[in-house]
Amino acid sequence: MGVVVQKYGGSSLADAQGVKRVAQRIVATKKLGHDVCVVVSAMGDTTDELRDLAEQISPLPPARELDMLLTAGERISMALLAMAIANLGQTARSFTGSQAGVITDSAHGRAKIIDITPGRIESALAAGDVAIVAGFQGVSMDTKDVTTLGRGASDTTAVALAAALAADVCEIYTDVDGIFTADPRIVPAARRIDHASYEEMLEMCACGAKVLHLRSVEYARTHDIPIHVRSSFSDRPGTWVDNRSEVEPVEQAIVTGVAHDRSESKITVAGVPDKVGEAARLFEALADAGINIDMIVQNIPAPGGTSTDISFTLPRVDGQTAMEALARLQPEVGFEQLLYDDRVGKVSLVGAGMRTHPGVTARFFAALAAAGVNVEMISTSEIRISVIVDEDQVDAAVASAHHAFDLDAAEVEAVVYGGTGR
Repeated sequence: MGVVVQKYGGSSLADAQGVKRVAQRIVATKKLGHDVCVVVSAMGDTTDELRDLAEQISPLPPARELDMLLTAGERISMALLAMAIANLGQTARSFTGSQAGVITDSAHGRAKIIDITPGRIESALAAGDVAIVAGFQGVSMDTKDVTTLGRGASDTTAVALAAALAADVCEIYTDVDGIFTADPRIVPAARRIDHASYEEMLEMCACGAKVLHLRSVEYARTHDIPIHVRSSFSDRPGTWVDNRSEVEPVEQAIVTGVAHDRSESKITVAGVPDKVGEAARLFEALADAGINIDMIVQNIPAPGGTSTDISFTLPRVDGQTAMEALARLQPEVGFEQLLYDDRVGKVSLVGAGMRTHPGVTARFFAALAAAGVNVEMISTSEIRISVIVDEDQVDAAVASAHHAFDLDAAEVEAVVYGGTGR
């Protein structure tokens, strides 16, 4: 038997009973003959509680100290889980991210993994122990400080370790029975997806699907690590995410799923002089501020006009920073005004089958029109169509698109056991 990497989210480890239940699953996997490396998130809402506590102490806590604080949650989980496994007669050793050899850059709060040197993990596995690693964290290659990888990045820790250990599979355990065609809180008839390609999953994650961390799917695709998304509360089969190019069915479903994202905002730069290079100056200022841009629309100037409007979407948390960066450019560029809207949402149709099926766009927009949903912006790729709509119309847009493409299950399949979907 080979190496299996398992990751357990905060809802799976929410309390003592949850920790014991996870320990039983890990020991059962070990008894099948596998070497088991486990990655854990903080228990329940611990990370949010620690962040709230920090903000009560300081409205702008130093990034280094905030990382030191937030990584405590995973250390609690790993130690308690090791104790629970020991009670079942199996030896286990817990490791922080730095002890596990997770080497990152020095960007506190959003560090990226540079390398994994899993010597201590390999030694523990060779000795027959279960290795338990604190997710979401590492150590900076330059400063040697503790770093965190960003919200939900325990998934990325798990996939990176799976690649470093040449694991057979990376199992991501959540509180839902896999990946569904839409959020079951919006569409109760959402259907479980048996199999998704890396390409489809990357688009779904980028468009707001929260079950997997985007960077974990990127890492899995790069290193060809199969991901198995399952519930820690049941034994249902879950969803496989891997490279399906060699086993692609002749007739593929047109649409894999409908994703949505309520965390974006929209900025319109009105009255930008219609001259070469002005848009570049705006987006260079945003890049210098470390802001990622999603969808962009530029209007064509009216005949004889000398200015244009540029609208784009970005993470809502970066809205104020972006507005300040652009406002500093106004005297230099000479645009008329900045408009900010944080009451928008993104709804996306994703499916590799869209490449070969005409009429998908027409059916999507007909469904939105029938639901009375007004579209503000549109963006497409080979396997995705995304629209920006009013925040209050997101649920209606998701439900209408899901029904229009016959994604509804005959009976309710989706159960959110822990209440969060992670």
